[in-house]
Amino acid sequence: MADEKDITSSPGAAPAVAPAAPERSGRGDRDHNRGRGPRRPNRNDPRDDEPKDGLSEKVIFINRSSKVVKGGRRFSFSALVVVGDKQGRVGLGLGKGGEVSEAIKKGGENAKSRLANVSLSGSTIPHEVYSEYGGAKVLLRPASQGTGLICGKTVRAVIESVGIRDVLSKSLGSKNAANVAKATLAAILTLRTREQIMKTRGLEHRLAKVN
Repeated sequence: MADEKDITSSPGAAPAVAPAAPERSGRGDRDHNRGRGPRRPNRNDPRDDEPKDGLSEKVIFINRSSKVVKGGRRFSFSALVVVGDKQGRVGLGLGKGGEVSEAIKKGGENAKSRLANVSLSGSTIPHEVYSEYGGAKVLLRPASQGTGLICGKTVRAVIESVGIRDVLSKSLGSKNAANVAKATLAAILTLRTREQIMKTRGLEHRLAKVN
């Protein structure tokens, strides 16, 4: 024992180094959503609004469902995605998959295949419109420039993708995100400008006189 002390305390010997403690994973590494309800997308995540092929993609809602099988529970996910170019084109799609990323990808592809044109009047809508889908009811009213978007997050996601910057809205009835989004989409697809209405009625000559 005396020799061992002399060796370790000699000036030429390397100092003893304590072994490094094993790294512990933080609480963030655990899945805290296990056994909970549907997941909502992070509105601060820039990936939700990254332009792809000139289109902005936003995840409105992510739902998780489980199926009880012989070996236990089997989980699947569904994602409601809205896609738009912010210049009058918008589409809504629902995707399902075994993983969240797979569901979002399918939802985005379905939304891109259903793009439709929306009639706008500058930064707002040309007239008031009301629409219902299931138990959801949505009312949209035009607003003066600089008003901004006075609406809920689900309605906002849809009309922002179209390119509307000033609007007043009211969501009535059901708060189901899918129904509210579909009611909003149905509402803006019924919008018509003055020129379109006059042309439909065969009154182009009157429109030319007014202009």
